[in-house]
Amino acid sequence: MIQRFIELGEGYSDIYELFELARSNKHRLAHLLLLETTIDGQRKGSFVVVLSPASEGKFQPLYISREGIALTESSKRIELFQELAASLEKKVISIDVRSSKSFAETDLYYQYLIGILRMNRYILPMQ
Repeated sequence: MIQRFIELGEGYSDIYELFELARSNKHRLAHLLLLETTIDGQRKGSFVVVLSPASEGKFQPLYISREGIALTESSKRIELFQELAASLEKKVISIDVRSSKSFAETDLYYQYLIGILRMNRYILPMQ
């Protein structure tokens, strides 16, 4: 099983694209994740849409908007993500993770996240 992060941008319009991916793939939607971290003393979050593998092939996509959301109690983006989850009959799963800035390469960061997600059984194990 190949699991790969597909990174969208960090902006407001990118989040709407992420939401649309979740809505249009409702039949494949496995999880909605909020990855929380601290960067330069500020709490930041990444939204992740985890889809089940396609019926043909061994590929599981994880769409991410990486570390672009400021985690404040009044964050409209988090509120929108929670509303999306409710409309799709899912819960937002929050996980504290290290910042991508603590890795030399983004690929290493994504390998770290895949390990955490496999360990917690949010994605399928290696086969």
